[in-house]
Amino acid sequence: MRIICVANQKGGVGKTTTAINLAASLAAAERKTLLVDCDPQANATSGMGIDGKTIRAHLYHVLLGREKLKEVILPTEMPLLSMVPSAPSLIGLEVEMVGHPSRERLLAKSLREIEDLGFRYAFLDCPPSLGLLTVNALTASHSVLIPLQCEYYALEGLTNLLRTIRLVKARLNPNLELEGIVLTMFDGRMNLARQVEAEVRGHFGKKVFDTVIPRNVRLAEAPSHGKPAILYDISCAGSRAYLELAWELMRKHGDAT
Repeated sequence: MRIICVANQKGGVGKTTTAINLAASLAAAERKTLLVDCDPQANATSGMGIDGKTIRAHLYHVLLGREKLKEVILPTEMPLLSMVPSAPSLIGLEVEMVGHPSRERLLAKSLREIEDLGFRYAFLDCPPSLGLLTVNALTASHSVLIPLQCEYYALEGLTNLLRTIRLVKARLNPNLELEGIVLTMFDGRMNLARQVEAEVRGHFGKKVFDTVIPRNVRLAEAPSHGKPAILYDISCAGSRAYLELAWELMRKHGDAT
């Protein structure tokens, strides 16, 4: 199981959209995939059509040790895509775990317990911060996927995120690597978007995915219907982009057939 953390402490960059739609696209390509909502806002949970108010247990209970991870995994509309939901109570974890001796490794420990379930990929959707939940996700992951919005302030927070990744790699997870940067909300009609793309590709080279996610109305509408874009409108530009991103990711890992 390859565990990929989807992280960017800047909000509104398409992080949850990327986590949901990339996971769904891999499931559509017949790769058994798990989506873990690590954000107390629970947008990935609601974006998959799951009502947090009706859930008996979620990630909060797992990280506190009250439930096993495999006991809170929920099915979705897609047979090969499963979900670990979140809820607002997760926001209290940092305070409740303040004295825990290995609080940065809680999620890693839980994910090791489901290695026998046959998941090929697991995506961890992080909150827009660099707090305990994001550090847990980074510590549990093989790699980090960074969605980067093609706008003026796109690179502003990237330095802090990369610094955090280096710290986690040095102190908690020596095998952590940068999966890559995916450019999101791209509008080719804007000079600024093309300038940001050129700057990012010039600086990070092959670490930037070839696939670019366009700004797309149908992609933005899908979460309100509780569906990934490919179930809401598979023909829209956003769906096609995430399907291509999934194939690019699989090719990178020798998993494309």
